[in-house]
Amino acid sequence: MASPSTRCGARAPKASAYVKVDPTTGGGGGLQIVGGGGHDAFTAYGGAVPLINIFFGEVIFGGVGSGLYGMFFYIVLAVFIAGLMVGRTPEYLGKKIGAREIKYAALGALFVPTMVLTLTALSVVTKSGLASIFNPGAHGFTEALYAYTSQSNNNGSAFAGYGATNFSAELGAVAMYLGRFAPLLAALALGGAMAGKKTVPASVGTFRTDGPTFVVLLVGVILLTAGLMVFPALTLGPIVEGLSH
Repeated sequence: MASPSTRCGARAPKASAYVKVDPTTGGGGGLQIVGGGGHDAFTAYGGAVPLINIFFGEVIFGGVGSGLYGMFFYIVLAVFIAGLMVGRTPEYLGKKIGAREIKYAALGALFVPTMVLTLTALSVVTKSGLASIFNPGAHGFTEALYAYTSQSNNNGSAFAGYGATNFSAELGAVAMYLGRFAPLLAALALGGAMAGKKTVPASVGTFRTDGPTFVVLLVGVILLTAGLMVFPALTLGPIVEGLSH
């Protein structure tokens, strides 16, 4: 097991890793990792933090380009939910949000997390996929989950225990292509659908999207959308590993 460098203190490697994965810099973890262990050097719960951060889809700090349209998907979903709660047609930037826009937003927000879980499942139930996993048990599952989460979400960091084989390289290529182009096409479709709509003036019943209420709602939508999808996988990996030690 590799260990993170502590020349800048014990907390610095963790802070470096956690911050780097949020804006999709592709940087490895833990400042300098002695032995090249990457995030594999962290504890079970320590390794779960960058995994969760990436799974949110580059919206914490915002990835280059992708962070903008990733947040846009969640904003449209939050506006739609707010419209349902107040019993009015949802509006954003003076545009009415209809069923077509909601479908594009849902596709953009849910496609990548669903694909990550699917590819991870393939990698842990097939003989070719298991060949890439170095560590057995829950930690090996975390390695596979992190590998496809990172590749699908335009990151590049990894758990060093997950090795490259022809199968994992091809599966990773699928993750990278679909992880970039599927949300991108959904964002373009959503933007085109909204651009074709007429702008309507704000009224007394228009739900404001520039206040603290909407901020709380938006954060809740992000946590419920991405958080609930990754939580069952976390129980099979980092949480089980952490409880067993």
